[in-house]
Amino acid sequence: MKRFRAAVAQYPVSQPASWAEAAAGLSQWAAEAAAQGAVLLVFPEYAAMALAGMFAPAVYGDLSAQLHELQKLREDYLELHQQLARRHGVHLLAGSFPWLVEDGRFHNRAWLLTPDGKAGFQDKRVMTRFERERWSITAAGELKLFDTALGRIGVQICYDAEFPLPARALAEAGAELLLVPSCTDAEAGYHRVRVAAQARALENQCYTLLSPLVGEAPWSPAVDVNVGAAAVYGPPDHGFPADGVVAQGRLNQPGWILAELDLDKVAQVRRDGQVLNYRHWPEQAPTAAMAVTVEKL
Repeated sequence: MKRFRAAVAQYPVSQPASWAEAAAGLSQWAAEAAAQGAVLLVFPEYAAMALAGMFAPAVYGDLSAQLHELQKLREDYLELHQQLARRHGVHLLAGSFPWLVEDGRFHNRAWLLTPDGKAGFQDKRVMTRFERERWSITAAGELKLFDTALGRIGVQICYDAEFPLPARALAEAGAELLLVPSCTDAEAGYHRVRVAAQARALENQCYTLLSPLVGEAPWSPAVDVNVGAAAVYGPPDHGFPADGVVAQGRLNQPGWILAELDLDKVAQVRRDGQVLNYRHWPEQAPTAAMAVTVEKL
């Protein structure tokens, strides 16, 4: 499918009282996007942390305890999103979940679900200071490209998007769009990820879809403050808006941001754009080969 509608969530953090309440809320969000014709739904980084709010205060107020307790809900969480993808006939990126792996570490994992029941995940590869210094969420190494009925999709979780080389590797492997779920606790953090998402769209002449967590959860030491605006970006070139902004929400206002994507435009701009960033990338000399002369003035 070369042309389709995508829905990018500007998703509010909450404190559900029960699993049933949490599931009902996610189901309503998915139904609203599907009703507007979206076939790709993108939820933000750490949207799953709202589930910790149903635990006792001693658990949800403890960064370590909440991670372990959340594991009791992870299969239900994954199954719910699989059901939503099948029910609505959509591809869906679930809000990322701190997933306990076999070696006892936690990875920040985002699952991509398809309408026919397939599931794949991308783990975050570069940890923020909070994740590595206070929360003990650890990096994973594998970088994946998802070849789907919609097109070839890469996932760059928040801080990952601020590093150009993995995104470039995905583009060279065939990625036509990059999903950027995010969770940032300050306006500066949001703008770092926003600028990064726009830069990745420019460099790789592709779409990038930014989905942030928004709102406040004073009960949570992990996602207490969340700032951002959802958006879809493309290269500022033929067939795209002059500023590269295909669609963009208002800061911190919950809701879906919808955009029409045309992957033929990606192929066209890579082939015959005003500039050819995607094609000309190899003309950069490797950093190690760039001679730098230091001149004292």
